[in-house]
Formats: sequence, C-alpha cells, structure tokens
Amino acid sequence: MCPPGYEGNPYLLLPCGDIDECKDGNPCQGDDLNTTTTWNISNAKCQNTDGGHICYSNRTGETCELFASDRVAKCYHQSRPHSQLKPILSGLGAGIGLLSLLSGAWWVYKFVKKWKKIKRKEMFYKRNGGLLLEQQLSSGDINVERIKLFKCKELQRSTNNFNADRIIGQGGQGTVYKGMLMDGRIVAVKKSKIVDEAKLSEFINEVVILSQINHRNIVQLLGCCLETEVPLLVYEFIPNGNLSQYIHDQTEDFPLTWEIRLRIATEIAGALSYLHASASFPIYHRDIKSTNILLDDKYRAKIADFGTSRLVTIDQTHLTTNVHGTFGYLDPEYYQSSQFTEKSDVYSFGVVLVELLTGKKPVTRSAEGETYKSLATYFIVSLQEDSLFDILDARVVNEGSKHGIMVVANLAKRCLNLNGRKRPTMREITAELETIQLSEKLADARQPSCERIESGQDYRIEQWDDVVSSSTMSTWEGAPTPSSVELLPLVSMKTC
Repeated sequence: MCPPGYEGNPYLLLPCGDIDECKDGNPCQGDDLNTTTTWNISNAKCQNTDGGHICYSNRTGETCELFASDRVAKCYHQSRPHSQLKPILSGLGAGIGLLSLLSGAWWVYKFVKKWKKIKRKEMFYKRNGGLLLEQQLSSGDINVERIKLFKCKELQRSTNNFNADRIIGQGGQGTVYKGMLMDGRIVAVKKSKIVDEAKLSEFINEVVILSQINHRNIVQLLGCCLETEVPLLVYEFIPNGNLSQYIHDQTEDFPLTWEIRLRIATEIAGALSYLHASASFPIYHRDIKSTNILLDDKYRAKIADFGTSRLVTIDQTHLTTNVHGTFGYLDPEYYQSSQFTEKSDVYSFGVVLVELLTGKKPVTRSAEGETYKSLATYFIVSLQEDSLFDILDARVVNEGSKHGIMVVANLAKRCLNLNGRKRPTMREITAELETIQLSEKLADARQPSCERIESGQDYRIEQWDDVVSSSTMSTWEGAPTPSSVELLPLVSMKTC
C-alpha cells in the first residue's frame, strides 16, 4: 500500500506517486479547519507538496497556512514569501561581499602601484643627483629662489611625451625638446643622456651654476626634474638657433652684417665678463664655441650649455681638471698643463671672433680627409703675411672700415696669444668692442671698403697649417706650442 498522499500499487509494479490534491479542486475551501485564529477561508489557496498540500490565505498584516496532514491552520505576523526571500537575501549579501572584496583588492592594487611609483621616483631622484643637489643648495651660498622642481607629468605633457617631432637640438650632453607649460610659456627641455653616477655631477653642476646667473645674454634656467629615468633641465626657449648656423650657412633672412657681427661679439664678451668678474662666484664656462651661442627672437646673443662649467672661489687663479673642450676652440696652454683659467675662455672667445671675421669653421678637414687644419693658426699666419683680407668674409670686407676690421683682428690676435698671461681679460675685450661699436655708429657715413692687400705671393693654406692625424682629432695638436712659435706682431696697415 502507498502512504497517505501517494497513489499506486506496488504489488502490480506500479510505483507510488504524489497525489496533486490541488489539481481537481480546492481542498482548502471549507469550514472544518482547526485554526488558531479566525480568517476568511474563502480566500484560501492550495499549493501542492510532496505527499500533501498547504492552504494559505493573506490577511492584513499576516499570512496563514493550513497543513493538510493535521488540518490545522497557522498564522504568522510576517509576509508569506519569507522562505523565498531568504536565498535572495543570502545571494545579495554574498554579492555585496564579493563586490567589497573586489573593490578592496582594486584599492590595494592602486595603493601598491602608487607606492611603487613613489619609490621609483625616489630612486630616480637619488640616482640623478638629488642628494648632491640638496647638499649644494643647503650650503647657504647658493641662491635657489629661481630654481623650480618640475613634475615629470607636466614635462611629458608639454613635450607630447618627448615626441621626436619636438626635438630642436642634440649634443654630447643630451637632447633638447621644445615644450609648452600649462601657463603657456614656451620652454626648452633638455633630456640628459647621462645615467652613470660618474657624469651626474656635471648635470648638478649645471643646475647650481645657472641658478646663480642673471644676465640678459645668458640662457635662463627655469628649473629641473630629477624624478625621471634621466635628469631634465628646463630653459627659456631661444627661437633662432645658434650662431654657427648663421656664420657658416648664411641666408638672406638674417644676413650677418658687419654691424650685427660687432654687436654679437660685444654681447658674448659682456656675458663672459659677467661670468668671470660680476657673478656671485667667478664662473669658467670651459666650452665657448659658436654652437653654444644662441640667438633669441631679436637676434641677441645668449650663451648656453654650462655642463662643463665650474664655480671657483674669488682667490682661485685656475682649475686643475681633466681636459674638456671642443677641438678647434681648446686653449693649447690648458691642453698642455690641465690648468684652466679665465684666459682659457678668452682663447675660445678669440676663435669665435675669428669665425665672425672670416666666416670659416674653426677646424677644416684636408681634401684627403686624413688631416685637420686650425683656423686660429691660419688667422695668425695670415696677419703675419699681410694677407688677412684674403681670408675675411666678403660681407666684412665690403661693409667694415679697414680701421675697424684691423682693431677687431688685433683684438682676436691678442685673445689667441699662446701665453695666457698676455691675453686681455673679458672686461678689457668688452670695453674695446664697445668702443669700436660706438666709433662705427658715430661715423658720418660708411667709408668705402679698402682694397684687399696684395701679398705678392701665391699663398696656399698648406703653408700655415699644422697637420693633425684623424685618429687624434680629440686632442689639440693643431696649434703650435709656445716653444716652437714666436708671438706674431701686428700687421702694420694704413687706414682708409
């Protein structure tokens, strides 16, 4: 026999199955219920269960259930769907818990990432010489008011993430990018190539030196960034390139007239005079050359690139260092003694002055490509041989007076004296150039250019140049030593 609520006959191999009491009628309708409270049974509904059924009906504020097994109705003061909400609430709680766990994991990830980024920046700051810079600035002798520490994000944004299209210059010290800051200022961002600690002192040295300089003819340093993989310097943007471009690749857009050459030479001399004698500490630039002379929007000269410059105490007369400089501009006395003085900068300026006079490069390669020839030596010998006007730039000859040209040539010759003590100071050079400028401006009219001096010789470059092997280009052998060449007297020439 099947138990109550099931039907079937096991003896006839008919298994017992549940009887759906709610199928053919509503067994919940009736008044023979044993209820614990009075309720409207006419609203009762039947719900089949395994082996029986349940009767339930809603009444305001409570739900009553009738269990068919004992015909007893039970009423509850809570909603009937309580048994169905329980898994829903459990699932909702589990979902909220999982969401909280994921959210917590995300915030932990963000925190760890930010912490690693901070530590990475701290590592770069130390590696890029931040502690050395702090040590320099904490000395109390350095003015740091003008130095700003830029954030790497700001500089990345300003240079379009250091896009190659923003490159405006490259050199041994690094790459320079054009950028625009948030306040609209156009800047030049120098990204150093140096990452080894042995070279970092030069970078920090440039920051410290430029922080002390305030001169209209010297590029202004706006700040630096040390929290990137390689250190960055931020300068004012100088739009018109370098002097070398205009000397050796002259264009009609900006012709280097005699008047402009005099003005540029005077501006460079004034800036160097400031560095040597008027800055808070004497500063030796140590790499004066035409490519390090930039021209601003009004074509005023500005000295740049202080990577190898050095501060000296007032009572110091020289620096003993490893030889640094550019072939063709390097002071022969400094090369031989390793002692750099302010007169070594004077020698380099003399080469720039000769460039302005002749329009020639400081070093030229022979036709065979194996030897190099020094402009400084060529210039000195040309003065000695009375053939100076044969090597001058055509514009200089056509526009300059013979007297003015010879005064400048004489000044350049004194700057190139092999004996550093006999070279003039930058202050004396500045005064002389200012006097020449003034005399040119006060002239009633430009006098006709003098005819070129005829030397009466078939003069060839090979007669004056010392030969330098291409394998030793990095060293100074293009100028004669003091022991082998006598100082050359001025060429005596009549003025127009």
